[in-house]
Amino acid sequence: MSRRLSERTLERGSQRLLRPDYVRSQTRIGTVHFGPGAFHRAHQAFYFDRLLEKDAARAICAVSLKTASLRDALAPQDGLYTLVELEEAPTMRVIGALRELLVAAESPAAVSSRLCDPDTSVVTLTVTEKGYCLEGAGRLDLAHPDIVHDLSHPDAPRSLIGWLVRGLELRRERGLAPYLTISCDNLSDNGPTLRRAVLDFAQQRDAALAAWIEEAARFPRTMVDSITPASDPALRERVARATGLEDAWPVQRERFVQWVVEEVDFAAQPDWASVGITVSRDVTAYERAKLRMLNGAHSTLAYLGLLAGLESVAEAMAQPPLRAFLERLMAQDIEPTLTALPSGALAAYRLSVLNRFANPALRHPLAQIAWDGSLKLPIRILGTIADALRAGRPLTRLTVPVAAWMHFIRARARDGIDIVDPLSVPLAALGRQLTGAASHDLTPFFALPGVFPAALAHEPRFTRPLGEAYDRIGARGALAAAAFGRTAKLPEP
Repeated sequence: MSRRLSERTLERGSQRLLRPDYVRSQTRIGTVHFGPGAFHRAHQAFYFDRLLEKDAARAICAVSLKTASLRDALAPQDGLYTLVELEEAPTMRVIGALRELLVAAESPAAVSSRLCDPDTSVVTLTVTEKGYCLEGAGRLDLAHPDIVHDLSHPDAPRSLIGWLVRGLELRRERGLAPYLTISCDNLSDNGPTLRRAVLDFAQQRDAALAAWIEEAARFPRTMVDSITPASDPALRERVARATGLEDAWPVQRERFVQWVVEEVDFAAQPDWASVGITVSRDVTAYERAKLRMLNGAHSTLAYLGLLAGLESVAEAMAQPPLRAFLERLMAQDIEPTLTALPSGALAAYRLSVLNRFANPALRHPLAQIAWDGSLKLPIRILGTIADALRAGRPLTRLTVPVAAWMHFIRARARDGIDIVDPLSVPLAALGRQLTGAASHDLTPFFALPGVFPAALAHEPRFTRPLGEAYDRIGARGALAAAAFGRTAKLPEP
C-alpha cells in the first residue's frame, strides 16, 4: 500500500524519485507567489527549487486568492509534490520550494504579514489574463467588483492588484524597500501592463504611495514557456505506482522549460542565470515569438481539433491536414511578423514547437487550451492578423482559428456544454442564436466587449476571409478547412 507523500515518508519512496538537494528546514521564505496553479508549480517553483540549492532564502509562500483546494491537498504533504517530466523516459522529482500555503480570503492578516516581511524580496504571479481586472484598453477596470471592493476595504483585498498595492503600502510604512513584482502570465508586455494596473489602483488610494511605487518598484517583463497539461486521476495513479507514495496533487509538463526575465536594477533579486534562466534587456522579442508561434498555434489546434472530434494536442498533430496547416500557418503567416529575432532562430523555434506538440508522452487536452478564448485570441491571433494587414499579406489561413473559435462557441451552446470564459454568459446566449452562416453570425461576435478591435471589425480585408473560413468550416468541417489553407497564395515579392 502506498504512503502519503510528506517530509516523514519522503525517504521511503522509490529510488527513482529525485529529491530536493538541500535541507528544507534550513530554508527561509523570500518569495510570495499568487496563483499557485499547475503551471507555477511545474515552472517557477521548479526554478526556485534549484535556487534553494545555492540560496536558502528563496523558498516560496504560495497564496491562493480565494480557493482552498491546493492548500487542503498539499498541507498534509508539508507542501511537497511530485513533478513529472513527460518524455519517452519520464523523470519524477519532488519539489520542496513551497514552505507555506495560504488562502488570502481566509487569512488576510497572514498574507499581509508575509508581504511586508523583511525577508520577502520577490513576488511572482500566475493568475491568467482575467486576474488583472483590466478593461478593454489594458488599464485597470475601476468598475470591476473586486476593485470596487478593494478600494473600500484595503485591509482585506479580493483582487491580485489590491494585494500587491496593500503589500507595497505596508512596506512603505515600515521603511522597507519594495519587492520585485514579476508577472509570469501570457499577457502582452506583462510587466508594464501590471505596473500600470498597480499605479492606477494606488493613485485611487494615495497619490504619495503611487509616486513611491512609480519611483522605487520594478515590474520586469518576462516570458515563460513549458507545455503543462492539467493533472488528472491517471497522473496521481501513475505517480503512486512509480514512487510508492500517494500525492494528492502532482503536476506534469514536458521536459522543455524556459524562463526569460528582463534585466532590471534590483539588488535583492536571485541569481537567475545560475539556474538556467535567461536575463535579457529585450524580452519583448521572446515574448512575441512565444505568444504568436506557440500559443497562437496551440489555440488553432485546440479549436480545429475539438471541432474534428479530437481530444489532445498529440492526436491533432497526428492528423496530416491539421499538422500541414499548422506548419504553413507558422512558417508563412506568423513567422514573417516576428522580425526582431533572426530568421534562423525563428525557424529552429518553429520546428521545436512542432516537435513538442507531437510528443506522444504529452497528453495535453485540447479543451484546456480552448478555455478563455475571448481573452486569448486577441493576444495570440488578432495581433498577428493586424500586422499581416499592415504588410498587405493574405489572411486566408490566419482567419481560420478565429472562425473555428466561433464554431466552437456555437457547438458548445448547441450541446449545452459550459463555456469556460470570462464572457461565458453572453457567449452562451450568442451561441444559441447562431445559424452557421457568416452573413448572420459574425456581427454579434464583433459586438462582444473587448474582443475584436473596431478597426478589424470594420475592415473588409479581415471580415471577408473570416466569413469565407467560417462558411467553409460550417459546410465542410474543420479538417477540410485546414486542408483548404494550403491553397492560400502569398503576394509576389
